[in-house]
Amino acid sequence: MYIKRYTIASLILIILVSWYVYAFVTQDTISIEFFGVMLPPLPIALLVVIPLVLLYVASVLHMSFYSFLASMKLRKYEKDFDKIVDSIVEAYLGKENRSHNFKTNRYQLLGALIDNATIFPSAELNSNIDNKKISEVLELINKIKNSESVDLKKYSLPSYNALVIQNVKNRYKQGSIKAEDILNNASKYDESICKEVYIDFVKTSPLSAIEKYKKSLTKESLFEILSRINADENTLEISNESLITFFKDLELNSKDYIKASQKLSRGMNPEQRIKLFETLSNENESVMEAYLFTLFDLEMLAPAKEILETSQDDEYMNFKAYSSLREYGKHFDINLFM
Repeated sequence: MYIKRYTIASLILIILVSWYVYAFVTQDTISIEFFGVMLPPLPIALLVVIPLVLLYVASVLHMSFYSFLASMKLRKYEKDFDKIVDSIVEAYLGKENRSHNFKTNRYQLLGALIDNATIFPSAELNSNIDNKKISEVLELINKIKNSESVDLKKYSLPSYNALVIQNVKNRYKQGSIKAEDILNNASKYDESICKEVYIDFVKTSPLSAIEKYKKSLTKESLFEILSRINADENTLEISNESLITFFKDLELNSKDYIKASQKLSRGMNPEQRIKLFETLSNENESVMEAYLFTLFDLEMLAPAKEILETSQDDEYMNFKAYSSLREYGKHFDINLFM
């Protein structure tokens, strides 16, 4: 734009100077010798114009060169701006290992800060941002927060990404994906998702299906399984051998085993229940309290007392207190001592 204006102004100046010299100074011609060669005679007015033309050409080349440098610098800023937008988008999406190569010093500082920061869009920030990439991401995030499901494939996010996990949960709650679909393709989903849907899955599924996906077993899902044994609804029949495999798949403490016995007290056959915890206690010392609880809960006082008598003085103090009370005819709920 400026070169065009400069060219027009220069042409006007050159024409005016040549016209003034020719009209008011001289109309003579002159011959110039150039490297031993005599050139044809030229009007003096033309010779006056030639330096102006050369100056114009040189100045245009000078301006063009620096205009080119300026455009290249501006292009670097534009590219870095696009990278900053990408950095913000990836930060909003919670991507890991973010790294962008910036060409300009100012964007290098800003880019380094964004690439190493976790950014959560404010609740007041909506998708009406004058940038397509950012507005699209904000719209997706807002939809996920509002329990809607969206398509995140284009962003190539890992299964453990927080947005991906919440999006799968939204799809699961909406019914667009079933628990068994997730469990059957566990490698595609985060482990936390599989464990969460497995809790719902074991509430109604048959034992064969429960055992098939038991790698997603948790304490909570185990207790759901135990509560179904001989229950009035969704009854589940299961042998001690199968139950023991479930127990061994988890790292349970003494309180967990007691809670398991409490769950089984509602429906399991007393003989099966006693045998279960006797077997477990023989293999794991931490089950002994649950075994004692089971014996007292089922009024099996003699075998429980026998175990207590052979124990150390500082062991099972609560059970010893309960046993002493029973000997004096005091009847309390064993659960009060847990």
